[in-house]
Amino acid sequence: MVRSLSRRSFLGTASSVPFLFGQLPTSPSAPGTSFPAQDPEVVREVVGASHGNLARVKELVTARPALARASWDWGYGDWETAIDAASHVGNRPIAEFLIAHGARPTVFTAAMMGQLALVKQWIDAVPGVQRMRGPHGITMVAHARAGGPDAAEVLKYLEALGDADPRYTDVPLTEAERAAILGDYAFGSGATERLKVAKNTRGILTIARTGGSERNLFHQGGLIFNPAGGEAVRIRFDVTDGRARGLTIEDGPVVTRAQRA
Repeated sequence: MVRSLSRRSFLGTASSVPFLFGQLPTSPSAPGTSFPAQDPEVVREVVGASHGNLARVKELVTARPALARASWDWGYGDWETAIDAASHVGNRPIAEFLIAHGARPTVFTAAMMGQLALVKQWIDAVPGVQRMRGPHGITMVAHARAGGPDAAEVLKYLEALGDADPRYTDVPLTEAERAAILGDYAFGSGATERLKVAKNTRGILTIARTGGSERNLFHQGGLIFNPAGGEAVRIRFDVTDGRARGLTIEDGPVVTRAQRA
């Protein structure tokens, strides 16, 4: 029995998946901008489709088999392969199709597919691997849960370990703190060089670049946040007199500053 999560369902677990910084994806009509690399827009499409559109995945991968191994950076270094996408939403048919065409399954794939012996061997060989998060910060337990009845024994085993479902720190915010940082921020003069900090329909703080989708924010304390899937990234707000004047995004040596627009 296959239990697949919808795109909307898995977004509630971690984040949506926008492009955030760097050059925007190029059009499929202009392959010269990325040649000999595969067209970024096609790569993004196959990874996106691998969350639930088997027909489109088959169409794309049958035409270009290397797309079965395609990987996309949704922002802040949150890389996701096509099989990663199928794995964390519990879409076994897509995962099986991708594997048959050369995709590289991971321990998260094994957890979703209910391969208990393989998951145990992996954890024995790499102690602590169960504490690692997959794309968008989705845990190994969440992958097993997405696998439904076929992965019930894996889920039971992982839950018994006690540390295979690590959650991000998310310190509660006061309403005043939340209100202070909501709004638009510009990090350049271009039309898409804007970031919007908002509260989604579930009451969760998000950040999104103009033209992109939301990514959940997790509060580390002191108005410092990390985005889902970007554990090493820090987003800091400069608040004066109850209102954020700007924000700074730190990704190792790369620092981006944005002023309230």
